[in-house]
Amino acid sequence: MTDRSSRPSLSVFFPCYNEEGNVERVVGEALDVLPSVSDDFEIIIVNDGSGDRTGEIADQLAAADGRIRAVHHETNKGYGAALRSGFAAATKQLVFYTDGDGQFDMRELSELLPLARRYDIVSGYRINRQDNAIRRLNAFMWGKLVQALLRFRCRDVDCAFKVYRRSIFDVIELKSSGALIDAEILARATRAGCTIGELPVHHRPRIAGEQTGGKITVILKAFRELIELRSAILSTVPK
Repeated sequence: MTDRSSRPSLSVFFPCYNEEGNVERVVGEALDVLPSVSDDFEIIIVNDGSGDRTGEIADQLAAADGRIRAVHHETNKGYGAALRSGFAAATKQLVFYTDGDGQFDMRELSELLPLARRYDIVSGYRINRQDNAIRRLNAFMWGKLVQALLRFRCRDVDCAFKVYRRSIFDVIELKSSGALIDAEILARATRAGCTIGELPVHHRPRIAGEQTGGKITVILKAFRELIELRSAILSTVPK
């Protein structure tokens, strides 16, 4: 449990696409954990145009608890668009996000928050990642590529277990609507003078729903955005 004298206000959001089998559980886990780390928190469910009951469940959860809000995209806009909506909706001092698939343990948030006093961004990196070998290899190669081309350093670029100072998003403008989003944030924040701390976190198998990050359309969109946005990101004068 964190020292109450230094407990931050905290926005927590979950980007969700067709997560009807997970969203209620992950929000419940958050409600179990958050009172132990913050006296002022909000939970935001970003429903990215799901075709299942994700949006309906999100609205039910919001109606039952005033600390929960639902943000809806009428159509599926992509992972980056979901994160951008979550950051835009956040109102608290710190912003934490993790995916709505339940592959991370919310209790480990308590390990990241102390580092948020020292760093602008605290990024988890997955130990014993619960994905198949091809997905792990693709992620490794993608991480090396974006770090080389966008000139930043982070051990696990796309780990969906990160804490940010909300004020970061007042000084950087995000453009990605796809899987490039994590790399774009880290690259733009680094060039804006932000610091990044890192900490290991555990990764759990997905127990419901389907992964979409490995789809060829998602991968091609990420590469297209990398090509389109690289010059704009690097044109920012580092601080």
